[in-house]
Amino acid sequence: MNSANDPGPPAAHAHPDQDRATTLPVPDASTVRRAVAASAIGNATEWFDYGVYGVSVAYITYNFFPGEGGTLLALSTFALSFLVRPLGGLFWGPLGDRLGRKRVLALTIILMAAATFCLGLIPNVQTIGVAAPILLVLLRMVQGFSTGGEYGGAATFMAEYAPDKKRGFLGSFLEFGTLAGFALGSLIVLLAGLAIGEAGMMEWGWRIPFLLAGPLGLIGLYLRTRLADSPVFRELEEIGHAESSAGTALKDLFRLYWRPMLTMAGLVIALNVVNYTLLSYMPTYLEGQTGMDAQTVLTIMFLAQFAMMLVIPFAGALSDRLGRKPMWYLSLIGLIVLAVPMYLLMANGFWWALLGFAVLGLLYIPQLATISATFPAMFPTQVRFAGFAITYNVATALFGGTAPLANQALIDATANPLIPAFYMMGACVIGLIAVSTMRETVGASLRGTAIPETGKMPVISR
Repeated sequence: MNSANDPGPPAAHAHPDQDRATTLPVPDASTVRRAVAASAIGNATEWFDYGVYGVSVAYITYNFFPGEGGTLLALSTFALSFLVRPLGGLFWGPLGDRLGRKRVLALTIILMAAATFCLGLIPNVQTIGVAAPILLVLLRMVQGFSTGGEYGGAATFMAEYAPDKKRGFLGSFLEFGTLAGFALGSLIVLLAGLAIGEAGMMEWGWRIPFLLAGPLGLIGLYLRTRLADSPVFRELEEIGHAESSAGTALKDLFRLYWRPMLTMAGLVIALNVVNYTLLSYMPTYLEGQTGMDAQTVLTIMFLAQFAMMLVIPFAGALSDRLGRKPMWYLSLIGLIVLAVPMYLLMANGFWWALLGFAVLGLLYIPQLATISATFPAMFPTQVRFAGFAITYNVATALFGGTAPLANQALIDATANPLIPAFYMMGACVIGLIAVSTMRETVGASLRGTAIPETGKMPVISR
């Protein structure tokens, strides 16, 4: 891992004149806002799918995996889409560093929204037999492949548009989109259930939220195609330092930047084990371990996620003042200390479950709010998209998307309802080690061909 004082790898294409000043076009406030919105809505579409799937596991089980062990099969399908994400990262990441962020993001949002939309059209197993779960798995794989480029690209695009001193605040709106997608998914499933009843949801109502991903994706595509590529990437293109091929980008990344990749992997393990344990697995956990009905659980999820949405921009702005590392330390230590007490609290009924979930969610916010400011700044411009996309998706596939399945399997094996708390605590310990090796990048410029760091000038030349 890369220590804060380690000068890191040499800049690619370095020569003596690389510290010469260059003229970077500064986008106006309106353009920055549109860039943030274009990034956030794609992110919201991505997490809308995961949120809907997470709160619809019972309906997916009934329609595609009826019988004993169906819940584990539904959760395995959820995890499977994450196993494809590294392939997406390997494909889309280097392409984004060669062709630009905007082109790749237009393609990923089309694929992602189309796959989610089509999932709502699949006939169930009673209608077409084994073809139903096969089609479900294939569409989840397409969704995972496109997501492999979507998240890293959206965060990179937004970060390269944002002013250096406001990157934490503006970047938090990408994660606002994450929570908005989760919350919107929970709300739509809740309202549909109240309107047509549990029987109607089991038969056909579960399709409604998946079909809504289509219009969301079209809105995101429209916003993205109206923007130029990020000014940081355009500057690199103008001076001829953009990667010449996807293969060159991969070679440079693994040869020169493996230390920040290891550091980021540790952060992502903590981030996404907490994320998927809290936001995706919690409905299954509360229904199975506390006996709460689906509508009650959905109400808890929506209220807690809405509270998190209100707080996240403030946490992002705070990181611009305090730094990224203090925010991560606060979150990780808080989760380690309070995970077990909050899970014990959640077993005592609606209000206690809401309080416990909200506390854990708010402790998670300092991580979530700073992803888009922290992770893109761990790599130089010429390998930023690839470095983010590959590292994030490999770590997420191994430890994040598998968290619901792992939690359920361990609970089934041990009958211990505190397994999710222990699982999160272990991941947060890994995260603490990674934070200790992370560079502080608050206020640092993302320009140039060197790894950004607070107090250092960008390395770039004409």
